[in-house]
Amino acid sequence: MTEPRFETVLYERDGAVAILTLNRPEALNALSVQLRAELAAALRMAEDDDEVRAIVLTGAGERSFSVGLDLKELTADPSKLRSATHGQPADSPSKALEDCTCPIICAVNGFAITGGFELALACDVLIASENASFGDTHAKVGAMPGWGLSQRLSRIIGPSRAKEMHFGCQRIDAATANAWGLVSRVVPLADLRRQAVEMAHTFSAHDPKIIAEMKRVVDRGYALPFGDGMELEGAAARDWNSSATPVDVSKTGR
Repeated sequence: MTEPRFETVLYERDGAVAILTLNRPEALNALSVQLRAELAAALRMAEDDDEVRAIVLTGAGERSFSVGLDLKELTADPSKLRSATHGQPADSPSKALEDCTCPIICAVNGFAITGGFELALACDVLIASENASFGDTHAKVGAMPGWGLSQRLSRIIGPSRAKEMHFGCQRIDAATANAWGLVSRVVPLADLRRQAVEMAHTFSAHDPKIIAEMKRVVDRGYALPFGDGMELEGAAARDWNSSATPVDVSKTGR
């Protein structure tokens, strides 16, 4: 298969893993209108490819995953701020991330700020390089988050810490993010991509249908009260297990 070509997103395949790289390192991978649309298209392309079972999302360069919306672009045309949250769903990377049924690993290679932070939180697993940092500057620039930051962050690190980040507009480093449960691990920058791809291959080795169903139940259940979440899991278990066939344990290597 010929790998698709975009101007602001690199799309690579490593077996069953699609590797998507935000490719504006000269602008710290700021999310221009073009990059947002191309990232959404690349995510949909990976989702529609039956051979892709996991995705790694990262940024080009050693300084930044993404610093959020392109402020130079917004200064030149303020209407583009509205298009980021009220534009066509087909051009929304946040919506494309939410719609992906396969697992997405975000390899955070530096700054993950504001909109870039939101994209990272929309992924399933976050791995951070030692030089990574996370921050929300919505209050500083005078814009409201529209890709889930106000809801996801507080559910992960608690409302007090989340409000400190929202109101203070200060960054936290990778070690703090790890201590707060924001990322699953912190690794040297030189090892980040390798470890993210290895994790993706581990995920891709399992039945993509059950991985997708587990992802659905976790994501939907996380937004529900505990009792409702247990009912959701119970219903999913009854539906899935009633049609499941016995697994040959010796073949799975369990």
